[in-house]
Amino acid sequence: MKQLIDILHGEGLTLVVKSADGTLYRYTQRGVKDLLTLVTTAPEVLRDALIADKAVGKAAAACMAAGGVQHVHADVMSEPALALLQAHGIKVEYGQLVDHIINRAGTGWCPMEQLSRDIDDPIAIIQKIKEFFNSH
Repeated sequence: MKQLIDILHGEGLTLVVKSADGTLYRYTQRGVKDLLTLVTTAPEVLRDALIADKAVGKAAAACMAAGGVQHVHADVMSEPALALLQAHGIKVEYGQLVDHIINRAGTGWCPMEQLSRDIDDPIAIIQKIKEFFNSH
């Protein structure tokens, strides 16, 4: 896991995934888009993967849980994300635990955290994320 965290920080990435076969995937988009793409188009990459992420909210956690991720490190993780990951037997570590992920403007809840707030089923959360992106 240390290798992934070093790559995340050293290369200024937002997400690093090490698949079960040892392949490293590097991502730079903010938010949940890269995880959503992975879980919907290449779920085999997430199955038993190790992940280092800058920030993990509940929506990102839903993508990880649905994908069958094995271990997650987040620099910042929300309490709802932690609860969801633990409920799915995923090993978790984080730098900072927060009540919720804030939006980019710093003025309130992240929209993804808001839309997943009252849903516990990862597949239902992923559907809500897709609906959000399709309508924006």
